[in-house]
This record gives sequence, C-alpha cells and structure tokens, in this order.
Amino acid sequence: MTTGPGRSQSEARGDEGAGEILELPAASSSTAIALDELELVYAFIYARVGNRPDAEDLTQQVAMKAIPRLRPGAPASAIRGYLFATARSVLGAFWSTRLGLSESELHEDLAMAVPPGPPSEEPAERARRVLESLSDNYRRVLTLRFLHGYSLKEVAAEMRSTVGAVKVMQLRALRAAAKVRLDE
Repeated sequence: MTTGPGRSQSEARGDEGAGEILELPAASSSTAIALDELELVYAFIYARVGNRPDAEDLTQQVAMKAIPRLRPGAPASAIRGYLFATARSVLGAFWSTRLGLSESELHEDLAMAVPPGPPSEEPAERARRVLESLSDNYRRVLTLRFLHGYSLKEVAAEMRSTVGAVKVMQLRALRAAAKVRLDE
C-alpha cells in the first residue's frame, strides 16, 4: 500500500493502536538472572576452549539446556551453580567428542594432571614407607595408578580385573594409606 509523504502505513490505514509499543511477556526473575550470568559462563567456556566460535556455540548449548529447567524464584547462587554445572557437562561432551574419549576417561585424565615441581626426597621416602605398610593388592593398584600413571582400564587389564573392581580397590587402598601412622 502506498502512503503519502510523511504518513506511515498505520496512519494511512487509520489503525487505532498506531504508535503503541507492544510489550512482550516479562521473563521470570530466574531467567533474567541466568541471562545476566551467561557472560561469566561464556568467559569460563572461552578460557577452556580457546576460540570464540566454539565458546559461543557451547554457551548457547548451556543456555538451551539450563534456562528451561530453572526453578522460578530460585536464588541467584543456585542459578549460577546450575549454569556452571551445565557448562562443565557441555564442555565434557565437547572435549569427549573432540578427543575421541569417553567422558569418564576424560575426567580421569583431568584428575591426574599434577603441576610439575622439583622432586624432594622426603615425600618420596614417606610414600615408599606408606606403600610398604599396605597389602600387596593395595600397593600394586596405588603404584600402577599414581606412580606409573596407568588409567583405570590399564590397571584393570594388568591386574586381570574389572574397572569397577579396581575403582573399589583404589578407594580402599587410599583409605588404608590415609590411616597409616608413620613414626618419625
């Protein structure tokens, strides 16, 4: 429809609501808090993936997963915690796909990362004495896992056991090692 100079289409049609601003339904306070927190989630993800396109895509996945599941009236700290938990989950899936590993192997490898430092004789001697005080199976599982850096799968294969059994044995071995008292 053609209008004359200086006239909008709504004026030309004689619409009664011309010039009114339509208001969209207000987002819940939980959603508003989540949207404010997404900048921090983006920074968190960007620091872990190192490139903008992936960080933007992953942040969008976090928003798509988390926002519909937010409880109305939830405190900001709970929303923030849920967003970051979702972000960690999304990052785990991303790196799992990127590296071709299962998520459990990926988490296991992350837990094994220890910053390098100058070797000291005292902790090594103490560890040797703690290991000597443990049963053969406990000593072997801890040695393979923590001194040789084997994965749970590798320890299970070496000990001819299942991954689940090795996890249980490792937990029990660590608990036994924590109870060892060394007289110095």
